[in-house]
Amino acid sequence: MSRAKVYPADVFSFRSDAIAPDKSISHRCAMFAVLAEGESRIENFLRAEDTLNTLAIVGHLGAEITDEESVITIRSNGIKETAEILDCGNSGTGMRLFCGLLSSAEGHFVLTGDEYLKRRPMKRVTQPLRNIGAKLDGRNNGDLAPLSIRGASLHAFEYDSKIASAQVKSAMILAALRSDGVCTFREPELSRDHTERMLRGMGAHIEIDGLETKIWPLGKPLKPLDIRVPADPSSAFFFAVAAAIIPGASSVIEGVTLNPTRIEAFKVLEWMGAKITYTLSDERYEPIGTIRVEHAPLHAVTVEENIAWLIDELPALSIAMACAEGTSVIKNAEELRVKESDRIKTVVDNLNLCGIKTEEYPDGYTVTGGELKSACVNSFGDHRIAMSFLVAGLKCGMEVEDIECINTSFPNFFELLGLCTKVER
Repeated sequence: MSRAKVYPADVFSFRSDAIAPDKSISHRCAMFAVLAEGESRIENFLRAEDTLNTLAIVGHLGAEITDEESVITIRSNGIKETAEILDCGNSGTGMRLFCGLLSSAEGHFVLTGDEYLKRRPMKRVTQPLRNIGAKLDGRNNGDLAPLSIRGASLHAFEYDSKIASAQVKSAMILAALRSDGVCTFREPELSRDHTERMLRGMGAHIEIDGLETKIWPLGKPLKPLDIRVPADPSSAFFFAVAAAIIPGASSVIEGVTLNPTRIEAFKVLEWMGAKITYTLSDERYEPIGTIRVEHAPLHAVTVEENIAWLIDELPALSIAMACAEGTSVIKNAEELRVKESDRIKTVVDNLNLCGIKTEEYPDGYTVTGGELKSACVNSFGDHRIAMSFLVAGLKCGMEVEDIECINTSFPNFFELLGLCTKVER
């Protein structure tokens, strides 16, 4: 099993414009291009396993893709039936959004993934799609991949989601674009809004009123994209935590999206005591700028609101909590149970191995700050668990097993981590 060892860091000043491009936006760029008329131009596309799998699927669906390294162009004449099994790898985003995109496409399609993705629940997407006419099935009555989709005529809907999930919302929006009438989607709290922003920028008629989103069917193809994918704040956050926990350290991350639904974890870290500044430099599809993080003594917090805005960053945030004074609490985060791993259990178990006191609950956990101790921990095939505990290693030294999963979202992670301290693989 692949593993890496990180040594305790001295004071460092990290600066980079090479943080992995945003994963969520990269997925959407590739998918949405098939709904456009003309040639979409995508600069700085994330070249990670998950997003490259999405790009390959778009190619199987008939799009003409030209890859010139720095720029990818996609030209589509509509979605075409394929004999290929569409492999989403480890990506729940890919599988769930393709369910929405393909539910109204002419033809039959099969979505699959790796051993971890095949265990993740899909009924939160497949069931509401079925309710509006989608012909969609899979193992355990449509809850588990592989998933079979036969394109069908979709009905207009009013859907009240029980969970705040950008994946569920995006799948339903994509279905709504090809339905037979105006659709309404409501969520209990605002989830990430990349889909709405990008589709509106491409010409879709989408109106947002608080927690309610109205979507009109497409009257004509969308306008092609011309976009530079910003750095991923979920990836940047590892280096924010790195600076926050090492006395005298700082991190400057350039070209990152400052979308309010994506920087909540930075706001919590700021609330804990870290010194953070934001500088806006551009705004078209997304607000983009620079985030600077400096170390300061950290104190415990309770995180129970806007969970959907920081769900991916909670493992890394837990490392900051382990270095803070007092007991931090995470609530309303049951969604962590169905990520690449059960992130509540994997965070708690690994922190315990590092000498940190925790308590586990169905929807979260507590972390009592203390002295992080060097340990050998397992990622359980979860890229965010792997990277979080490698960052913890900057404080105390750490060995992490099963690190290949990092390639799903952040291929140059180790290169950048090596700017902060010594790393062995």
